[in-house]
Amino acid sequence: MLLMDNSGPLHIIKIITEVFERLGIKYLVGGSFASSFHGIPRATQDIDIVADIKSEQVNKLVKALEGAFYIDEQMVQGAVKQSSSFNIIHLNTMYKVDIFPFTQDKYSKEEMDRREKYKISKDPVQEVYFASAEDIILNKLHWYKIGGEISERQWDDVLGVIKVQHKNLDLDYLKQKAKYL
Repeated sequence: MLLMDNSGPLHIIKIITEVFERLGIKYLVGGSFASSFHGIPRATQDIDIVADIKSEQVNKLVKALEGAFYIDEQMVQGAVKQSSSFNIIHLNTMYKVDIFPFTQDKYSKEEMDRREKYKISKDPVQEVYFASAEDIILNKLHWYKIGGEISERQWDDVLGVIKVQHKNLDLDYLKQKAKYL
């Protein structure tokens, strides 16, 4: 799939993931942007990225992003040390990007291994890693459950991915991981 966007969320993803690639930071785009990518598109208010940022990479990451984004080095360093999420804000659009830490549990490792690379621009060619459709379904179901099973957005995202990807889904993986989670 090839997507074109010279402004907005996809442009922001291109900037961030290009920096991650240069710095050797493993990542995947997840959340509602990825569920829209794999399923039925909907407006989303932020971008979620899972990233394996090491403490020694924080300074270079901040320097690479600080002209285009609001990013606080102390906040990022603290989040990396505590294995918690942080956000950055694209200054031109005020679009928020939530960066979630890559955790070392079995499921997260498998999710990172299963990430899929998609071409999002052709001039220049740029490819970005997205969470797999199965992992988006599992994560959205997890957030739906911990949110009291009332979020129509989470549920609709799950249904949208299933509707679009139903012929391609690895049902054995979904069943196995749903039990684990």
